[in-house]
Amino acid sequence: MRVREAHPADRIDVRRVLDAAMLAVENLPDRIDTGDVLVAVENDSVLGACVLDPPDVAPDWVDPADVDAHVDAIAVRRRRRDEGIGRALIDRAKERGSLSAAFEANVRPFYDDLGFRILDGKTGDGRLRAVWSPERS
Repeated sequence: MRVREAHPADRIDVRRVLDAAMLAVENLPDRIDTGDVLVAVENDSVLGACVLDPPDVAPDWVDPADVDAHVDAIAVRRRRRDEGIGRALIDRAKERGSLSAAFEANVRPFYDDLGFRILDGKTGDGRLRAVWSPERS
């Protein structure tokens, strides 16, 4: 398994992975074209995807001066979960620098294990907020 930036030919497979996780992502083709979508692939099959926002379009609680990218969505095919694919996607995203993320409480252990610091308060839709920076890892 390897992680790389998504190619335009991956669009349908990325959409399927995100749809299966019930994650809505706007402008997916454009985001693939700009290199903001990472995919985990094995034998040319997309196993997982991570969609990143640049800091200038991240949620309003994210200070663009403090992060280099925001994790908008991350999903792994159900039958391939618990194999480290999500970790590999986030590890690749960390190469861009500091990250922020908002997520449901049930996936907090995933972000805790990856070294994210949980922030006080929640998003408007009740999700937890967290940041990761290389200085803290």
